[in-house]
Amino acid sequence: MGTMQTWRRCAWGLTLLALAGCYDGAPARADHGDGDAGDMTAGTAEGEGGGSSGDAGESGGAPIEFVPGALVLPRLTALQYRHTLVDLLGEPLPPTPVEPDTNPYLFYAIGATSTTLSELGTQQYEEAADAVTHAVFDDPTRRAAFMGCEPVAPGDGCVAQFLASFGRRAFRRPLTDDEHARWLQVAVDLAEPDAIEGARSMVAGMLQSPWFLYRVEIGKPDAATPERLRYDGWEMASRLSYLLWNTMPDDALFAAAERGDLDTTDGIRSEVERMLADERAHDAIGEFFAQFLDLGRLDGVMRDPAVYPSFSLTMPDSMRTEVELLVADAVFREQGDIRRIFSTRRTFVNSELAALYELDAPGATPITFVPVELPEDGPRAGLLTLGAFLTMNAKQTQTSPTARGKYVRERVLCQTVPPPPANVNTQLDPPSGEGETLREILEEHRKNPACTTCHTFIDPPGLLFENFDSVGAHRELENGVPVDSSGELDGTPLADGRELAALLESRPEVSRCIVQQLFRAAQGRLDTDDEEAVIDDLDRRFGEADHRFLDLVQELVVHDGFRTASPQGGV
Repeated sequence: MGTMQTWRRCAWGLTLLALAGCYDGAPARADHGDGDAGDMTAGTAEGEGGGSSGDAGESGGAPIEFVPGALVLPRLTALQYRHTLVDLLGEPLPPTPVEPDTNPYLFYAIGATSTTLSELGTQQYEEAADAVTHAVFDDPTRRAAFMGCEPVAPGDGCVAQFLASFGRRAFRRPLTDDEHARWLQVAVDLAEPDAIEGARSMVAGMLQSPWFLYRVEIGKPDAATPERLRYDGWEMASRLSYLLWNTMPDDALFAAAERGDLDTTDGIRSEVERMLADERAHDAIGEFFAQFLDLGRLDGVMRDPAVYPSFSLTMPDSMRTEVELLVADAVFREQGDIRRIFSTRRTFVNSELAALYELDAPGATPITFVPVELPEDGPRAGLLTLGAFLTMNAKQTQTSPTARGKYVRERVLCQTVPPPPANVNTQLDPPSGEGETLREILEEHRKNPACTTCHTFIDPPGLLFENFDSVGAHRELENGVPVDSSGELDGTPLADGRELAALLESRPEVSRCIVQQLFRAAQGRLDTDDEEAVIDDLDRRFGEADHRFLDLVQELVVHDGFRTASPQGGV
């Protein structure tokens, strides 16, 4: 085992150094200046570089000028890692705990945008690789099904044939001849006590390679614009599968890459149409919206039982499920204007949410959700009047107009809310007496010159939801006085959250925000100033498609903003 560990660690470092230039004649991108040689935030092409302006390629529409963003090499998220292991090795597999995902761009989980990995993280990948390969190779029946043959001698024809097939799937591209020879030699060198152990050790090593753990999509100089890098078919297969399925490509997608179909717009559209019909697309798009809407903040939400005796430990999960069902219904069943999730009266409730919303919901049980129509004369309309938003943007014993307004600004409109000055006390003064409302306390707080700018920006839209308490229940009184749920958004006075819902559906910022966040999730990085034209172009196409989300996905994946990158710079 000691020899295996030493070899793996050496191979890890060597592979990191070689990644940028070893794939199928791609230009070397290993010049990282004076920094860490292992840092691969974005490789740099030799010679002159930088992105170039150009049109949207084969994606259609009028040409646009833009500079593509720099290459990034994201590590597989924990979810993608697990899904990929299952698709490669089959089930069952033992647990594979790995280093937590990072969320550097407000909300989207990515493994990493550099090769930085802690010693513990490296050890976890090593232990996971050993565990899952033993699960397969220690079972003769499962091993035979996995390999398709039985090794007799170290590195024999069985192992060589298996390696070519497995390597293509694990690295998401064909192995080069040199790679095949090197990995086959691993199976020979580590064949102790037998050829089977050599093959297992080879597979375990490949599962620790950056070619497996990272999405190594480095492109090649574009024929029409050589200073721009264009992803080849194998890389496009990877980009599509991890965007739309959160896992590796299937055999059909690999075959499309091999045929050259993914080098063309029509070929990409055809494959994406197939992929979107797969249940895995439902899960991946659901995960995108869960991160977009920050539903993870519902995990572990607690409330003071003395103040909210009806709030149960299962209610946050119910609230999350409600939003997931609402989004899935809008995207895949209705396939209409996705912005309507902010104003729709359709939702899905189980028995405890029905009680919270004071609705009749025949057939609902604690574990059964049913579709319902919110009353037209009721207080709720759309996502922002549901329990999830209202609860995760509130405190233990009271609401938080500031948190709710901040969410609207950041999550729905993609606007930036600066942090408060470091030397400012952000705690609100306690109520001065009976009958004082949170609105009045915030009005007093905004008189502090250091607080005025931000709170004037975020409090007014948040105050529109003051007719809902900290667990999302409707209320008419606060501290014994009638609730005032009036507010405004950018100078437009509004009576409550229902009026905001109607306004948001038509606000251009909402459409653009959805486009921008999907683009960021697809790229694993923030968009750059030079990519504003890409976002604008995609937003235009989104509007032409009546804001159908699946149409936006189709337009994104065929756009040169997704299919090309700049070889220089970093993000």
